[in-house]
Amino acid sequence: MFTGLIEDIGTISKAVRKRGSVVFSVSASKIGKSLHINDSIAVDGTCLTVIRRRGLQFETQAVEETLRKTTLGKLRTGDRVNLERPLLSTDRMGGHFVLGHVDCVGTVTGIKRRKSSWMFRFIVPKKFAHYLIPVGSIAVNGVSLTVAELEGSSFGISIIPHTMKKTTFKNLRAGDTVNIEFDVLGKYIERIMAVKRK
Repeated sequence: MFTGLIEDIGTISKAVRKRGSVVFSVSASKIGKSLHINDSIAVDGTCLTVIRRRGLQFETQAVEETLRKTTLGKLRTGDRVNLERPLLSTDRMGGHFVLGHVDCVGTVTGIKRRKSSWMFRFIVPKKFAHYLIPVGSIAVNGVSLTVAELEGSSFGISIIPHTMKKTTFKNLRAGDTVNIEFDVLGKYIERIMAVKRK
């Protein structure tokens, strides 16, 4: 479990295709040394497992299901990714509960510069639109954010300068795709109600 508060920006140093999966080597200057084999790590909001580590670099593997549901298959050498280690039981709870289970891929439709912030607009597939609520929590590439504007399956989020500096949002452009995870509470409620109706 994660919080959506990014700890480090990693760099993809190698991406090797292996029997339908991709093994990523990631350089992480801040948290690399703290990782161990079998640790979970959120890479652009996708929960993966550390399979090797050496110095500041670690390796993780994304298999077919993960590549199908996320943007990880598009990553190339030199790309930058948001990194977060799992939440400790002794930590303060900032952000919101993020599982690292990506629901869908969204697309950046626009970026507007404001006086003290940026407004990013995204669109998700229509079948996921009901998970979006005004002022609700959402994780975009692993970053815990709040829905500021909502219209159908399109939504806007306001990015403050600190978030812009500490995440890969500064690298996003219109047309780019992102990993989206909706608030888990809504998904549980939907499932419970669906079962009750049967």
